[in-house]
Parts: sequence; structure tokens; C-alpha cells
Amino acid sequence: MSGCCNQDCSVEQLYGRQRGTLIIVLAINALMFLVIVAAALYADSSALLADSMDNLGDALTYGLSIYAVSRGVAVKAKVALFKGALIFLAALFVAGQIAYRIFVPSVPIFEVMGVFSALGLAANSICLFLLWRHRHEDVNMSSVWECSRNDIASNISVFIAAGAVWLTGSGWPDIAIAVALTLFLMRSAIRVISSAIAELRVAT
Repeated sequence: MSGCCNQDCSVEQLYGRQRGTLIIVLAINALMFLVIVAAALYADSSALLADSMDNLGDALTYGLSIYAVSRGVAVKAKVALFKGALIFLAALFVAGQIAYRIFVPSVPIFEVMGVFSALGLAANSICLFLLWRHRHEDVNMSSVWECSRNDIASNISVFIAAGAVWLTGSGWPDIAIAVALTLFLMRSAIRVISSAIAELRVAT
């Protein structure tokens, strides 16, 4: 005789699939943070640094998402709310870095920007592929999908910035892309927070 009813088994299998996917993308983002933050500091690139902070924020939120997988709707909504706040804090950190670069300008190493943004794009494309099937399952996985989609946009933007720095010989394209990424992160944070608040209202 089966140890659980069909519905319970199905739910547990779903949670197991979600947890397995999150562990993989957590490992990828943690590794990419270490690699890209080192590259950003070496290249003196605000845009690449913003990209690395995005990976760090994602690694933290994926860890929280693993915790929330088998919890109730209210807990998942609270975790999503916290993830939205983390995204917003990452945006504020990058904004501070941008302000510093405006007053202390420099020309980043575009070769490093290009190579590591392309590496990040490859890694985040894998994450996006893995998370695709989970994107509509619940608010927890939906917010995780949002983070992963942001990563792809960030990588492409940094790659474009690297080309612009090469063409102009100026650090301003790097700053411009960093500003765009900051606004994109803030918009994403607001969307995640709004969805989480709506879920909390329904749950309570």
C-alpha cells in the first residue's frame, strides 16, 4: 500500500523538484559571485560589480527559497517580500558605487568586462533554463524566476558596456549601464514586493 495519497505524493514530488533546482542554481550563483566580483575589482568596472552583486543577492535568495519550498503560502510570501528587499538593497549599493565613480572617474578594462559578462551570461542561461518550468508554480518560484531573468539582462548590458568602453575609450558607458541596471533592479524589487504583499493579503 502506498505511504501517501496521490495528491500528497504529487505535492512532495513537486517540492523535491523545486528544491533540487534551487540547490543547483544556488551553487552556480555563489560561484559566479566569487568569480565576477574578483573580475570587477580587477577591471575597475561598476557595471560588472553590479552584476556580481546581483549574483550574490540571488545566491542568498535561492537559499531562502529552499527554506520556503515546503512552507505555506504566507511563509512563501514573506520570503518573497524579503527577497524583494534584498534586490532593492543591491540596487542602492550599486547606486552608491556609481556616485563614487562619477566623482572619481576611471576607464575599466573592457576585455575583462566582455569575457566575464559572457561567462556570466552562459551560467545564468543555464539557471534560467532550469527555472523555466517552475516560474508559475507559486510566489516563491515566481520571484526566483524574476531574479534569474534579471541576471540575463544584466549580463547582456555589461557586455554592451564593454564594447562601448572599447569604442569610446571612456568609462562613461560603464557608468551609464550601471545606472540602467540599478533602475532595472529597483523595478524588479518593486514588482516582487508588490506580488508578495498581494499574496500575504490573500493568506491572511
